[in-house]
Amino acid sequence: MAAKDPPQFSYLPRIINGGIAGIVGVTCVFPIDLVKTRMQNQQIGPGGERMYKSLLDCGRKTLRNEGFLGMYRGAGVNLLLITPEKALKLVCNDVFRHKLTNSQGYLHPLSEMAAGGGAGMCQIIVTTPMELLKIQLQDAGRTAGNKNTQGMGTVPIQARGHTTSAAPPKISATSIAMKLVKERGILGLYKGLGATAMRDITFSAIYFPLFAHLNHLGKNLLGLEENVFYVSLVSGICAGAVASVSVNPFDVVKTRLQTLSKAKGERVYTGVSDAILKTYTHEGWTAFFKGGFARMIVIAPLFGIAQGVYYLGVAESLLGYPMQR
Repeated sequence: MAAKDPPQFSYLPRIINGGIAGIVGVTCVFPIDLVKTRMQNQQIGPGGERMYKSLLDCGRKTLRNEGFLGMYRGAGVNLLLITPEKALKLVCNDVFRHKLTNSQGYLHPLSEMAAGGGAGMCQIIVTTPMELLKIQLQDAGRTAGNKNTQGMGTVPIQARGHTTSAAPPKISATSIAMKLVKERGILGLYKGLGATAMRDITFSAIYFPLFAHLNHLGKNLLGLEENVFYVSLVSGICAGAVASVSVNPFDVVKTRLQTLSKAKGERVYTGVSDAILKTYTHEGWTAFFKGGFARMIVIAPLFGIAQGVYYLGVAESLLGYPMQR
């Protein structure tokens, strides 16, 4: 269904647009992503106790205990690496779609899925260490309190059924990265690679074809010749919502595998299959959809904003390139 690609396929403006899109998107939705991470990592105690009752409760307690900047804990590493990550994801999808489109300008739906999946595969080289470091920083407030000898973090203080948070430990992405490399080598930064690949390849195979069809449909309904920000924004939000919910079980597994700081009594996982089995055995199938709503309200606007900014053509304007979309 895709329209024929333009004859001139320039990489540089796409890379720059992808980086700008990622930075803008992350800045807007990061606090919700932090809440999502903490909700996914929360395990119900033997007596049914839990630190956070809901998304709003998690956000409220985080803001109260850690302040506004606490809502952006871990944002630094994300903003640093989101430029190559989003550039890889968006540009690789464009490249694969360009290569797989036939001479008549037709791209088969299976080829669209292959292009999206290929983009997801390319991005995990950056995504895996980025999210591993981000998760440690995001989850530090949840585990603040008593030191846990099994991990790099701490545990919550509980009194009379109520949970309060001590000051989060002073850690940084650099210190975590150096510790991992020292103890486990460079591969230590790629813990959870398999789960990340399962999530990102599947997500991209769903998201990009769906976005392309919705974007094309929106232009046709409005009688537009070119992509416009608001159509790309809405298409990205809708496609992101569907894809994010679809792969949430993989995201739960990935988050738990990549969480190095375990609160006292929390389960430790040795791999993807072990995480799936233990999570299902102890918490049931609904555990795989923990943080699903939060993930949806993170990913949907993130990709909507990123896709809209990507199609604005900022780089083309700055560099004097002809608009490519």
